Amino acid sequence: MSFEAKRCGVQFSPPAVVLIYEHKETKAVRKRVIPVRNFSKYSDYSTAAERLKNNPRHRDYLEGVSQSQLEKLHIILRDHMQGFSLEHSLASFRLDPDEDLNKLDDEELARKKGQMDEVFEKNRKRKDDPDFVYDLEMDFTKSTQEKCSWDDESDDGF
Repeated sequence: MSFEAKRCGVQFSPPAVVLIYEHKETKAVRKRVIPVRNFSKYSDYSTAAERLKNNPRHRDYLEGVSQSQLEKLHIILRDHMQGFSLEHSLASFRLDPDEDLNKLDDEELARKKGQMDEVFEKNRKRKDDPDFVYDLEMDFTKSTQEKCSWDDESDDGF
């Protein structure tokens, strides 16, 4: 059986992953509600997503859904169980350049680093790319630097 996943989402009550898929042979679009069992607000989202993806009942349907997307859906479910809003959960997936990563716990930090790696790989220029330029040199405008008091004091001819 061959299925193509079109959309994926979550249902909070009861906790489930909702999959909109198309049967490739009949071209019929259907909805499948996959219950998330044995998952609490203390559960590990990555192992739960891996168990769901490898479940023999759902394996064929979830073949086109990436592991990272299933992990995100489980994070949203877990955050809902912990009492966080949907907006809070979605905001945790966005990369904020002003966010202090030193204040995050290990799990959050690993997730943010994974997101940064994905963005890096997406923007990376390889030798095979048509717009690749070897030894690219760019001039950056120098911003006006503030004068500090120790700059004036240490002017001993260096």
